[in-house]
Amino acid sequence: MSEFHIYNSYTRQKERFESLTPGHAGLYVCGPTVSGESHLGHARPYVTFDVVQRYLKHLGYRVRYVRNITDAGHFEEEGRDAVDKVNEKAKLEKLEPMEMVHKYTSMFHKGMAMFNCDEPSIEPTATGHIVEQISMIETIIEKGFAYEVNGSVYFDVPKYAAAYPYGKLSGRVLEDQLETTRELDGQEEKRNKADFALWKKAPPEHIMRWKSPWGEGFPGWHIECSAMASKYLGETFDIHGGGMDLQFPHHESEIAQSTIAHGHPPVRYWMHNNMITINGKKMGKSYNNVIKLSELFSGHHPLLAQPYHPMVVRFYILQTHYRSTLDFSNEALQGSEKAFRRLWEAYEVLQNLAHAGNADAADKDLDAKVVAWCHECADFMNDDLNTAKVIANLFEMAPVINGMKGGQVSGNALSAATFALVKDTFSTYLVDILGMQPLQVQQTDKLDKVLSLLIDIRKDAKKRKDFATSDLIRNQLAASGVLLKDEKDGSVSYTME
Repeated sequence: MSEFHIYNSYTRQKERFESLTPGHAGLYVCGPTVSGESHLGHARPYVTFDVVQRYLKHLGYRVRYVRNITDAGHFEEEGRDAVDKVNEKAKLEKLEPMEMVHKYTSMFHKGMAMFNCDEPSIEPTATGHIVEQISMIETIIEKGFAYEVNGSVYFDVPKYAAAYPYGKLSGRVLEDQLETTRELDGQEEKRNKADFALWKKAPPEHIMRWKSPWGEGFPGWHIECSAMASKYLGETFDIHGGGMDLQFPHHESEIAQSTIAHGHPPVRYWMHNNMITINGKKMGKSYNNVIKLSELFSGHHPLLAQPYHPMVVRFYILQTHYRSTLDFSNEALQGSEKAFRRLWEAYEVLQNLAHAGNADAADKDLDAKVVAWCHECADFMNDDLNTAKVIANLFEMAPVINGMKGGQVSGNALSAATFALVKDTFSTYLVDILGMQPLQVQQTDKLDKVLSLLIDIRKDAKKRKDFATSDLIRNQLAASGVLLKDEKDGSVSYTME
C-alpha cells in the first residue's frame, strides 16, 4: 500500500488521505478539560495523535496541529448532571478558576513531555475565544437553527435532523435519543429534549461568566471546538481526532453547528481512538477507576504493582492498533517493559555495530526477509497507522541484529545496503515516528520512589495517630520544595516548586 489510508469514522471505511491543500495538513484534536489531573485514559488519544502528526510530517506534509484546552464550561446534558466542571472543581478546591486551570494545564503539559509528545502548533483555550463562540452562536440563530430562552441558547436538533444526516457519525437515531434523554435541570425550557446548549445563563453563584447578547453566561462544551477549529484550520479542514467516547454528543454536535454556521460539513476525515479499560470498563472518574499520570509514574496507586516509566506506557499504547480496545493490567505493562527493553537494546546495538559486509557474502534468504520486513513498515503505517504491526516487524529483526553482535549470525549475513536499511528503519520508525526514547532509570524515577516511600510512612503514621511524624514529613518536604496534597479519595499527590 503506497498511499496513506486512514479509517474515516464518519463513512466507516478506510479512505486514501488527500489533504485540502497539497503539501499541508490540518489536524484538530480535542484537548483536556483542565478540572483535574490527566489520567491513563487521557494518555491514549494524545499519544495516538502525536504519532498521526509525526507520520504526516514523515510523509512530507507541513502540519498544523491544533489541540485545545477546555478551561470553561464542559457541562453535559445527556446521561450526566448538567454542571460546569471547571467552575465546580474550582469551588471544591477553593481556588480561583484560572488558578486551578493553570495548575492542571501545567500538570498536563508535564505529562505530555514525559510521554515525548510533540507540542501542538497551536493550543487555544476556550476562555480565550469567547468572542468567536458568541459570533458563531449569533450566526446559527440568524439561520434559524438556534433559539434563546431565559438567557440560554439551544441548538434545534430536530430541525437540523430534518434536513441533514444527524447521527451519522455516532450511529445514534434521533427518536431513540428523545425516548432515553434523562430529565435534568433546565430541560423544561428547551423546545425538544435532544436540543443541546450553545450558551448557558450563569446563575448568581457561578464564578466564570461573560457578557453576551443574551445576558451574562458561559459557553457550551461543543461550540468551543467548532469556533477554535474553524479559526485556525478553516471552515473545512483535513482531520479531526479524539477518543471514541466523544463521538456523541460532542463530535455529533460539532458537525451540526458547524454545518449550519458555514453551510457545509467541517471535517474531511474523522479519526477516533478506542478506550483504555480496566476489567472491561472504560477508565473514567464516573467509574472510580482512574489512575492519574503522577500515580502511574510513581506506582502510588492500589491497582499498580510498581511504577511505570512514561516510555513503557507509550510503548504499551502503541503495541495495540489505535482503534482496538486496550485493557489495563500490570502484567500487560510489565510485558511491555520487557519487550521495549529488548527492542531498544537492538536499536543501540545497531548504532554501535560495525558492518563491512558485501552482497556476494550475504545470506540471500535472510537478506531478502529483512528487506521485506523493513519495507512492510511503510505499508503498515499507510494502512491506517498500524503501529502494532510495525513493532512486530521490528521484533522480527531484533534477533538478527543481536545475533550479529553475539556471533550467532555472521557479520556478513546482510549486505551493506540491507544493513544500512535496517539502521534507517529502526531510527525512522522506532524513534522518529513512534517517538520512543531510551528507557533508563533517571534521577526523577529514583526521586519518585523515595517520595512514594515517604508518603507510605506518613500514611502509616497518620493511621497510628502519630501526627507529629506525619506533620514533620509534610513540613520537611515542603521546605525542600515538595508539596503534598491529601486527596478526597485517600490518595496523595505532590507537586514540586
